[in-house]
Amino acid sequence: MRLTRSRFRLAVSLFATATVAATAALAGTAPAQAAAGCRVTYAVTNQWPGGFGASVDLTNLGDPLTSWQLTWSFAAGQVIDQLWNGTVTQATGRVTVTNAGWNGNLGSGASTQFGFGASWNNSSNPVPVDFALNGVPCTGRTTSPTAPPTTAPPTTTPPTTTPPTTTPPTTAPPTTVPPTTAPPASGALDQTSTVGRVKAVGTSAQYTWPGIYFEGRFRGTGVGIVLNDAQNDYVVQIDGATVATLVTPGRTTYWVRSLTNAEHTVRLVKRTESPWAAGEFGGLVAASGGAILTRPAPRSRQIEFIGDSWTAGYGNMSTTRDCNSNGGVTRNSNADVTFGALTAQSLNADYQLTAWSGLGMVRNYNGGGTDNFRTYYETDLQALWNSTVWQKPSTWKPQLVVVGLGINDFSTALNPGERWATIDQLAADYRTAYLAFIDKLRSRYGADTFIVLTYPDLSPTTALASSVQQIVQTRVSRGDTRIRSLYYDDNALGLDKLGCDWHPSRRDDQLLAGALTRFVNTLPLTW
Repeated sequence: MRLTRSRFRLAVSLFATATVAATAALAGTAPAQAAAGCRVTYAVTNQWPGGFGASVDLTNLGDPLTSWQLTWSFAAGQVIDQLWNGTVTQATGRVTVTNAGWNGNLGSGASTQFGFGASWNNSSNPVPVDFALNGVPCTGRTTSPTAPPTTAPPTTTPPTTTPPTTTPPTTAPPTTVPPTTAPPASGALDQTSTVGRVKAVGTSAQYTWPGIYFEGRFRGTGVGIVLNDAQNDYVVQIDGATVATLVTPGRTTYWVRSLTNAEHTVRLVKRTESPWAAGEFGGLVAASGGAILTRPAPRSRQIEFIGDSWTAGYGNMSTTRDCNSNGGVTRNSNADVTFGALTAQSLNADYQLTAWSGLGMVRNYNGGGTDNFRTYYETDLQALWNSTVWQKPSTWKPQLVVVGLGINDFSTALNPGERWATIDQLAADYRTAYLAFIDKLRSRYGADTFIVLTYPDLSPTTALASSVQQIVQTRVSRGDTRIRSLYYDDNALGLDKLGCDWHPSRRDDQLLAGALTRFVNTLPLTW
């Protein structure tokens, strides 16, 4: 049987940083004679073949601003694909970034940050040197206000004409009482339900993890979905039926129209992975005569699926293992039909897909990179420049956690120079790290949560299977009675692995979901 091959896409981290300062009058923003100046810190945070990520920190050193526009030039053909916390236009190498609707006010000494993903020529990626704020070049100093002219004002005596004595009208202003009905919620997270790892940015929500979904309700004949995402693909569902697939929609409001004039549900799902680029959902817009209704109540059942490319849905929509000629891996991936999503839907549970292709518990695919899955597990925006620890809400208490990590650790032979000389050494490190990871899950979710460790056939090696079984035995010997393992038998299930690069196909995901659902139904879950 062919070995499962998970593609590794971890970026090589760079630390190219430049800091500059802008001064002089800020045209169109600061009034005449206002003190002005700024400082810009530009950092290349990640770089990989064909692409890179960067962060920009802008500090206002002058008088308060109500809007800003930062410009610079790329000297080596770099092209920005996606930017967050602002809007971007680019003409050849000239870049203009304008503030978002929520971060235009910049007090004296205040800072704002934005980031972007871009392409480069794989040979040169120099840091820009000509930053300018509202057209004023950066010089590193803060200007002082220009002194006003000293010429005395004219001494002309004002006219002595008595102003008219007309009495102003005494009609009282209208006494109409303002409506007491609260306006409908306008923020994306006010309008919709989600259990995904999202970061609120103004009235929008940003996210990177695959399979994140938003569910809402509306009344009327249509609904608009506000998006800003040139990287990912989405599924749009109305009343449980898929009505559209959005491929890298960019900045848009996508409309679903011609519905019956009634109450409807809407569901938006992120199909694809984007560890270095955030999608942004700006909320729902009602069609004329309609209304956005109160968001749906969350489900009482919750499941977290933790894993790699199998869990993320890498290439699962493909019908051929070579995806070079059918759109590539991303266009052929759909997290909404993975075994995890299908299992949760069959059990009427809310869920997270906390998954990253190519990463392992201690070793990534073919030994690549140094940061493994555990490095990013607790983050909200994965490897994005402004990613932080996800602040788990009190409402997220999964009764079941399904972990599938180890394919990348063991599916390829050890390479010269790796820190393990033998598979036995790798397996020992894997078991130690996995046990510590389970400790983290227990601390995070408590002793009542069921944890299921899954593993597939990786013949001819049995290192993964034996390690998972030993981990469960160790936990049980320590008194943990709510942990199990589940073996996915490729041959017994009849997996064809026709997804990209020998990954599970959509049909395989259905078979895996059936096996997992049957297994979950045997557990003494209290949900």
